[in-house]
Amino acid sequence: MSSDAHDVVVAGGGPVGAALALALQPLKVALIEPRQPQLKAQDAWDVRVYAISPGNISFLEQLGVWQRIDAARVQPVEAMAIFGDRPGSRLRLRADEAGLPDLACIVEGLALQRGLDAAIAECPAITRFCPALVANVTLAGAAATVTLDDGTDVAAQLVIGSDGRDSAVRQAAGLELRDSDYGQLGVVAHFETTLPHRGTAFQWFREDGVLALLPLPGNRVSMVWSTSRDHAAELQALDGNALAAKVGSASAGALGALRVLTAAAAFPLRYGRVPQLVAPRLALAGDAAHSVHPLAGQGLNLGFRDVRELAAVLAARAPRQDCGDYTLLRRYERARREDIATTGLSADALQSLFAARSGITAAVRNFGLGALDGMPVLKSLLIRHAVA
Repeated sequence: MSSDAHDVVVAGGGPVGAALALALQPLKVALIEPRQPQLKAQDAWDVRVYAISPGNISFLEQLGVWQRIDAARVQPVEAMAIFGDRPGSRLRLRADEAGLPDLACIVEGLALQRGLDAAIAECPAITRFCPALVANVTLAGAAATVTLDDGTDVAAQLVIGSDGRDSAVRQAAGLELRDSDYGQLGVVAHFETTLPHRGTAFQWFREDGVLALLPLPGNRVSMVWSTSRDHAAELQALDGNALAAKVGSASAGALGALRVLTAAAAFPLRYGRVPQLVAPRLALAGDAAHSVHPLAGQGLNLGFRDVRELAAVLAARAPRQDCGDYTLLRRYERARREDIATTGLSADALQSLFAARSGITAAVRNFGLGALDGMPVLKSLLIRHAVA
């Protein structure tokens, strides 16, 4: 069984894949996703949230997506307060220091997905195959073919794997993944606070991991505690009151008393990268191509920057040039190499620096936070890179 030929097959309908399908217009795109579209709003808070940079918000606006997200579920981040594990070790970053209104906006995963799915539903050039899984990918010949789990063959000039860290497209193409396990879990939960967060994202580098409290609309915050597997299990075993007390103590009462809004969940933390982003008729984007430690909040932003670059490369191709042409795809790979490497290595280095227990290392890292806080030019450059 086969479907009509498409210009591009995008495997993976999460935020990166969905944005890519929209960004590739007017190409004829087949979007393969294992879930049904998320079109219905929900009252409950989604435990997974993203910090979206201003550059990527502008991109989502251009796609007609950001306007579809309920503004009541979006919280601008105006400042960051970062604390070391020694008294007085602190770094504060403010958007206005770099002449910006916001550093980022926090949005729930489901709210973002609804906006993307609603935009796709109005795009006739995108054909959805869902729920569907990739069973095989054939790249030889004048076109690529993706075989779905129900036996359907979907042909196209180019296949893009944006189907996550365990990408079936990457594995079918035989592309290597270099994967490092941090031996940590990211424990997530939402809390209501008695003190206002004032649009500030907080982060504490502690002996038991990195604790972040991200602002949500109203007096609410989203916690991400990157910590050892044993400590993560302890946190997940606590009842709501005990977890709120634990997080309140670890955050030095910065937001007053806390009340749990969602049960704690956890996900593994890994550092993944691939030597090749492309092959003839194949490209990778998002978590299929890289995964980074969440302490910098750059995972999805990195994926959206992949989308922006790949869409630009394909849009600028010569008339009648094949979308799957390897020399064309290499432009995308070259353009993305530095950003992916710099972001991944920086997050990995920070994680290693603050995980080290050496007294000398601790003194250096805490001194570095304080020193950077007194360097407005460097702080502005740091902010400018983060908001791209």
